[in-house]
Amino acid sequence: MYLKNKKVLITGGTGTFGKEFVKQALAHEVKKIYVFSRDELKQSEMQKFYKDEDRISFLIGDIRDYNRLKRAFTDINIVVHAAAQKQVPSCEYNPYEAIRTNIIGAQNIIEAAIDTKVKRVIFISTDKAVNPVNLYGATKLCMEKLAISGASYVGSKDVRISVVRYGNVIGSRGSVINVFKEAKKTGKIPITDNRMTRFWLTVDQGVEFVLTALKYMKGGEIFIPKIPSMRVVELAEAIAPECKIDMIGIRQGEKLHETLISNEESRNVLNCGEFFIIKPVFDWLNYEVPFADFSEVDGDFSYSSDNNTERLSVSEMENILNG
Repeated sequence: MYLKNKKVLITGGTGTFGKEFVKQALAHEVKKIYVFSRDELKQSEMQKFYKDEDRISFLIGDIRDYNRLKRAFTDINIVVHAAAQKQVPSCEYNPYEAIRTNIIGAQNIIEAAIDTKVKRVIFISTDKAVNPVNLYGATKLCMEKLAISGASYVGSKDVRISVVRYGNVIGSRGSVINVFKEAKKTGKIPITDNRMTRFWLTVDQGVEFVLTALKYMKGGEIFIPKIPSMRVVELAEAIAPECKIDMIGIRQGEKLHETLISNEESRNVLNCGEFFIIKPVFDWLNYEVPFADFSEVDGDFSYSSDNNTERLSVSEMENILNG
C-alpha cells in the first residue's frame, strides 16, 4: 500500500488509465489525489461521480506549460504521467502537436518534478516505443530516453524517475476493440493481416503494475510486465464471431507484431519473476537491483507478441470483455 497517506498527482487523469488509477488510489488510502488534465468537460463529469469524495482535487492545465506544472507539483509526493497524444493517425497528421505534448511535455514533467522535489515519478510508455515505425512510437521512445536521463539530473535530491512500458489496454479509448465493436454493426470486421499479434492487459492490471513499479523503483529503469498475446483475428472472433473478416492489408505505421523488449536491450534486462526490468545504461546512476532473487536474460533474448509463450484464448478474451 505504497500510496497510503501520500499526495499524488496524475496527468491525463480523466483518461481510461487515469480513472482507474484514481479509483485504486482511493482504495489504497491515498491522502490526496490531484487529477491534472486540459479537458474541463471530462473533469466536470468526473467531479460529479466523486461529488462526495473530499480527497480529490481537479486541476486544469497542460503539460506543455512548465510553470503550471511547477505550481501543480508543489508539495506532491508522487507523479504518474499518463497524459499523451496517442492516436497514431492524429500524431501522423499533426506531428508538431504530438512532439510538443509527448516530448516537450515530458521534459517539462521532469524539470518541474526535480525543481519541486517530487519523490517518485512514473512515466507510462508503450510497446510502440520499441523500434518505432510511426510518430507516436517515436515520441514515446524520446519520452523514455528523457525520463531515464532525467533520473541522473536529480543530483543529491531524493527524486526517483522511472518508466513503465506495456502493451494494448483492453477497452481504452481508441482501442481496436472499440473499432471492432462498431464494425460489428456492418457484419464485417476489417483485419489488416491475419498473422498480426498484439500484447493485451486490462486497465486495472496496468494500474496494479504501476503501483508495483512505484514500490520497487530505484530510478532510471524501465518496468515491463509479463502479459499475454493473441492474434488480432482471434480478437475479432471474440468480439464478433458471426461477422465476416475483411482483409484490408497492413497500414502505414503498423507492425505485424509488437515488441516489449528488443534484442538490443537484452544485455541490460533482469527477469524478476512476474515482470522484467531494463536497467539504466548510465554508470553514474549507480543503479541498485531491488531484488535478491533475479536473473539476467540471455544475450539474444527478445520479448515480442509473436514469440510470447503466454497466449490469450478467444474464450478468455470473451470473458474479459463480458466481465
